[in-house]
Amino acid sequence: MGWANICRRRLKVFTVALVVYFDYKVVQRRAKWFSKVKKDALWEKTHKRNAQRILNLIIELEGMWVKLGQYMSTRADVLPEAYISLLRQLQDSLPPRPLQEVTRTIEKELGKSMNDLFSRFVDTPLATASVAQVHRATLRNGQEVVAKIQHYGIKEVILEDIKNAKSIVDWIAWADPQYDFNPIMDEWCKEAPKELDFNHEAENTRRVSKNLCCNGQDHTKPFNTLDVLIPEVIQSSEKVLILQYMDGIRLNDSESLEAYNVDKQKLIEEITRAYAHQIYVDGFFNGDPHPGNFLVSKEPPHRPILLDFGLTKEISSSMKQALAKMFLACAEGNHVGLLSAFSEMGLKLRIDMPEMLLDVTSVLFSISTTANEASENLKSMVDQREKNKKALQEKMNLSKKELKHFNPVDAFPGDAVIFMRVLSLLRGLSSTFNVRIVYMDIMRPFAESTLLGSLRAGPTVDTQWIYDSPIHSPVEEKLRKLLVELGNNKILGIQVCAYKEGHVIIDTAAGVLGQYDPRPVQPDTLFPVFSVTKGITAGMVHWLVDKGKLKLDDPIANIWPHFGIGGKDLIKVHHVLNHTSGLHNEMGDVLKTNPFVLCDWDKCLHHIATSTLKTEPGSQQQYHYLSFGWLCGGLIEHASGKKFQEMLEEAIIRPLNIQGELYIGIPPGVESRLASLALDTDDIEKLMELRSRPEIPDSLKQGNAITEMVKALPALFNTLNIRRAILPAANGHLSARALARYYATLAAKGVVPPPHSNLSTPPLGSHIHIPEFPSAKTKKKKRIKESVKGNNSILNANGEKKDYTLIDISGEDEVAGGGKVIRIFSNPKIHDELVGAGDYSSLVIPDGKFGLGFRRFKSSSGKITSFGHSGVGGSTGFCDVENDFAIAVTLNKMSLGSVTSSIIQLVCSELNLPVPEDFTQFGQKGPDMQLNIGQPS
Repeated sequence: MGWANICRRRLKVFTVALVVYFDYKVVQRRAKWFSKVKKDALWEKTHKRNAQRILNLIIELEGMWVKLGQYMSTRADVLPEAYISLLRQLQDSLPPRPLQEVTRTIEKELGKSMNDLFSRFVDTPLATASVAQVHRATLRNGQEVVAKIQHYGIKEVILEDIKNAKSIVDWIAWADPQYDFNPIMDEWCKEAPKELDFNHEAENTRRVSKNLCCNGQDHTKPFNTLDVLIPEVIQSSEKVLILQYMDGIRLNDSESLEAYNVDKQKLIEEITRAYAHQIYVDGFFNGDPHPGNFLVSKEPPHRPILLDFGLTKEISSSMKQALAKMFLACAEGNHVGLLSAFSEMGLKLRIDMPEMLLDVTSVLFSISTTANEASENLKSMVDQREKNKKALQEKMNLSKKELKHFNPVDAFPGDAVIFMRVLSLLRGLSSTFNVRIVYMDIMRPFAESTLLGSLRAGPTVDTQWIYDSPIHSPVEEKLRKLLVELGNNKILGIQVCAYKEGHVIIDTAAGVLGQYDPRPVQPDTLFPVFSVTKGITAGMVHWLVDKGKLKLDDPIANIWPHFGIGGKDLIKVHHVLNHTSGLHNEMGDVLKTNPFVLCDWDKCLHHIATSTLKTEPGSQQQYHYLSFGWLCGGLIEHASGKKFQEMLEEAIIRPLNIQGELYIGIPPGVESRLASLALDTDDIEKLMELRSRPEIPDSLKQGNAITEMVKALPALFNTLNIRRAILPAANGHLSARALARYYATLAAKGVVPPPHSNLSTPPLGSHIHIPEFPSAKTKKKKRIKESVKGNNSILNANGEKKDYTLIDISGEDEVAGGGKVIRIFSNPKIHDELVGAGDYSSLVIPDGKFGLGFRRFKSSSGKITSFGHSGVGGSTGFCDVENDFAIAVTLNKMSLGSVTSSIIQLVCSELNLPVPEDFTQFGQKGPDMQLNIGQPS
C-alpha cells in the first residue's frame, strides 16, 4: 500500500470520527431544551444520520473496518435500531475480488496449478469477507471442499487500519476518559494480525474440533456432550485454507431458517454451550463469534456449524479458573469471590465498591434481551451508568471535572478482553434472533467443572496438595503424612503451625481455598476461625490491664458511659472475660430476624449498652457466643479511647510482626488470600443425633432446624459484609502461623519469640497490613506530614481511614549483646491472670471451663495444662505453658472436630506432651468447639 493511499484512508477515518463525535455533542446540548417526544425524534434522526456515515466509510475502506461494523451490527441489545438495521448489511458478502487474483494466490501458495488441485472450481464465491473470500470446489479425489483465499495486499491494509483505530481510541480516551477503550484496543492489536496467517487458523480449527467434537466429549456428564459441527481441515498455507464443504444456512437468511423450521432458541443455546466449553473447559476459544462465522446444517436436528478460527484465544489455567470464579460469583452474588477473581486475573481497581462492581459484571451473564427491548435496555443501562457515576463521585469525593478524568480500573488484563468481547457478541446474537438466553443456567455447569476438576483427584494423587515448603522437624514430616490420609475425605484446606521453646517446628499448609476455589492454601492464607477470635480479643483486654488502662474488678459502667442501665451496673470486667456477665444470649432475637445487623458495629454496641441484665453477674458461667465480642469490644474502645481495630494493630499485630495475617474484620484488598468455608456433610448427619440432648433449645429440636442452622453458617460468614464486620467474638481472619506466634508469645509470659522461620514464604509480617488502592497515592504527601506528628492510619468499621495517637509501649528490655526483647505483658503472673488461677482464682467460677477470656484445657489427669480458644468447625489455637509449646490449626471444611483432634494427638504424642482432654478421642468438647447449638454447663 502506497503512502498516498495510507494518508487518504487515515484522513477519511479521522474526518468521519470527528464529524460523528461533534454531531453527538451538539445534539446532546440541544436535546436538553426539547420535550420528550421531540427529543426521541431528534435522537432517532441523529443515530440514523451517523450510522449512515459510518456505513459509507466502512463500505469504501473495507479492511478491518468491516469487522468493526459487523461487531456493531450484532449489538442489538445496546445499540440504537438505526445502527443495527444499516450495519446489518455488512453481514452479507462484500464485492468479490477478481478471479484472476484469486487463482494467482492459490497457485503461488500451494505450488500447483488450478487443474492439478481441483477438478471443479466455482468462479462465483460463496461469500466475501474483510480478509478473504470463499469458493466452493471439488478436489481431484472427488471430495467437496471450500477454498478460503486471502485478499491480495490485505495484510498491509489491516495493519494500517489497526493503527488508525488505535489513534482514535487514544483521542477519545483523552477527550473523555470515561470512555477509555485502550485495554480492549491493545488486546485487539495483539490478536488481530494472527488472523492473517491461515496456517494458524488451520491448527486452531483442528484443536477446537478435537476439543468439542472428537476426544473432548465426556459422555458421563450430560452437560459436556455438544451437538455442533466443525469442518475438517484438508490443506493450508499462509494465505489459502482448504476445508471440508458443509451445506448450511447462513444465520441472516431468515427465510431459509423459517423454511427448514429451525428452532432458533435451541440453536443459540447450543452455540452458547459450545463457547462455554471452549472457555471454561478447554481454555481455548474463538474470539469472533459474529453471525457470519456460523451456519446451520440443513439436515435435522439442524446443528450449528462453527467457522473461522483465525482469532482464537488461549488462556492459562489460572485465568480459566479466575473467569469461572467470576462467573459463579456473579451467579451467587458473592462479592468476595468476585473481588478475588478480579485479583487473580490481574484486574486492579482504584476503588472499593464491590456492590457496584457485582452489578456491572453481572450484566455480562444476565438473561439476554430481545431486539424489541433494545431501546428500553439501552435506557436502563444509561440510567444505571449515571447512578454508578454519582455513587463513584460520592465515594471518591470527586468534582465533576475530576470524575470525568477518573478511571476506576488501574490495570485491565488483556486475556479478559477477548472473553468479554465473546460474551458481548453472544448477547448480541441472541438479541438479533429475538430469543432469551439464560446464560447462568447454560454456562454454570462448565464453570463449575473447571473449578471442581482439580479437587476431584485428592491429595494422594496430587503431589502439590501439600504446599511445597521445607520441613522443619520429624514431627512435621509425620504430620504431613497424616494430612494426606485425612485429606481424601475430611480436609478441604488447612494450615498447622507450632512453636516449641520459641522456635518454629511445624509450618504446613495443604489443600485448596474453597469448594469452588482450587488455588492452593499457602502459609499466608487467611482463614475465618469463628470463636478462636475470642482469645485474641481477650488478650487485648489483658493488654490494657497491663498498661494500667483498666482493672479486672472495675465495674464496666465506670468505663463505658450509659452501660449501667438495665441492672448492668454490677457487671465487672472479670465477669465478661469469665462468661458470667448474665448477657450470654444478648441480641439473639435480633439476629434471628436480621443476621446482617452484625455488620453494624455501632448499633451492636448501642444494643449491648442499653440491654437488660438476664442473670446475676458471677452466678453462672454461660458461654457468650457473640455478646462476648461486643462487651469486650466496647470495653476496649472506651478504656483506650481508640477504635477496636486500631488497638488490635497496636497491642498485637505490630509487636508480633504479623502484619497482613491477622484481622478482626478484613480490610479491602485481601480478598484473594481468603479461604472459603464449607461443611463436612458426614458430620451434618451426626448433628441429627444431638436433638435429644437436654441443653438443646426446643426451637432447634423440631425437624431439621439444627442442620438448617448449621448449613447457614458458611453462607453467612462467606459474605463480604460479614467478613468486613467487626465481630470480636467470631470474625477473626488469620493464618495459623500468626495465631501460633500469638500463643507462643503468651506461653513465654508475653515475650515475643525470635522472627518466624525463614523457611516459610512469603515471610510472616511482609504484607502491608491495610492495602491501599492506587487512587490513594495522590494523598501520599498529606500522610507523610501527618506521620511526622506521630499519627497512624487504619480502617474503621466503615472502611474509612482514621487517624489516631499511639499509646506508648514500654515493653522493651535490654539484653546481653545490646539486643532487645519485646514484651507485650509486664505482669510476671500473667499466666495466672489469663486462666484465673492463683491470686486471680476468686475472679472466675471454680472448675469452670473458662478462665479470664481463655478456655482452660485439662489433661486426662484433671490438671490444667494449657489455655487457648477453639472455634466452631475445628480451628483452634492454644499453648502449654509448662512445656513452652504453642500450636494453631486453621481449616475451612467445618466439622465436629475430628481432624483437629487427630492433629493435636499426633503432635503431642510425638513431642511427649499431655493431650488436652478436649482433643482426646472421648474427651467432651467445650462450648467453643460446638456448632453454636447449646449452652455450656
